[in-house]
Amino acid sequence: MDDDLIDTDDLSISRKSRLPGTGFFYPDSLDEEYADRRAREAIEGAEAVVVADGDADGLGCVALLREVYDAALDVAPFEASLAARTDPTLVDDEDEEDEEREDSPVGLVTASPHSLDEALERVAEYADPGADVYVCDLCPDDESVVDVVTEVVDRAETVRWFDHHQWDDDVAAAVREAGVDLVVGESDEECTTDVALRSLDYDFPDHLVDLAAVTRDHDLWIKEDPRSDDLADYTYWASAEEYVTVVGQYGSALPEPVVDYLDHRRVEKEQLIEAAVARAEMESVGPWTVGVTYGRCSQNEVAEALRERGADAAVIVKPAGSASIRGTEGFERAHEVAGLVNGGGHPRAAGCKPDIYDDMLDYAHHWSSEGYATKQVILAAFERVASETDE
Repeated sequence: MDDDLIDTDDLSISRKSRLPGTGFFYPDSLDEEYADRRAREAIEGAEAVVVADGDADGLGCVALLREVYDAALDVAPFEASLAARTDPTLVDDEDEEDEEREDSPVGLVTASPHSLDEALERVAEYADPGADVYVCDLCPDDESVVDVVTEVVDRAETVRWFDHHQWDDDVAAAVREAGVDLVVGESDEECTTDVALRSLDYDFPDHLVDLAAVTRDHDLWIKEDPRSDDLADYTYWASAEEYVTVVGQYGSALPEPVVDYLDHRRVEKEQLIEAAVARAEMESVGPWTVGVTYGRCSQNEVAEALRERGADAAVIVKPAGSASIRGTEGFERAHEVAGLVNGGGHPRAAGCKPDIYDDMLDYAHHWSSEGYATKQVILAAFERVASETDE
């Protein structure tokens, strides 16, 4: 396949917003091979290993842990790379820097709820005997994770797990019985960075205490601190190692190279948001008004725009087939809707990916119809939740 067919950088905003990014078209086998290699490099020889969600909350925990272990990377190469990304006269040698940069003694393996088992299997295989292991901002779907957790416990010195999602009682009990120190905070009061901050026996500097507060503002969608939008955007556009290193050094007071980079990227971001909001439709489902749209965009800002237009809940279907569900004070059951379509999350913020894509023709229809089938499946889930409310 011609690389130009999957490179969307030169497309118009209208067309770019309808198609997934380049990574979508890479086979899972290549992604799996790359993920295994990078995980092994991070895990082998590490004093501690962190398996964390790759969002701002999970990575905030990694920044705290690297502070505890005095294991932060040098921030200067990342700042130079950031400057090069916004100044065409400079050369961005980010790939070369990745090859030359020393690994932290606190290795990082990013994971999602769907890839948690695989990440823990890699820790069980590659971690040095006696290493400390942490799992942050991840909640297993069921007790099937216990077998690999037991393998990790047998290999590690200690295994600690920090989270704030809503755990099944039986799953939590099984993980604890396997030998894990599990701390789960209240999902509507704390983010996982808060949980790690209060659980680790360490006197953290003020900038990391502040980082936890701003991360909470973003992760719980409180949106009272404008800096939380900066963290949200930066964690989305930066590599995990870059984000952890920069916020570990500066906290939420992001340095000038990051601010310039965010300003540069936000021009296109706003255009993608406007495209998604423009194609949104309002649907009445039970007692709720649901704003439904499609596009590659920043879902929180789109959801906020739909809320201002009267939506109790927002559904943003992505070109890759997944969808974000956002609630309001009038709708705090996003996790219930997502749970009916292969997903989960929080009462006001959840995600899912309906299992309806059998081949590339299904995806072709998904792109050309702007996610019609996915929208219908999710709206049907809203109907089921509404009927349960009536009953």
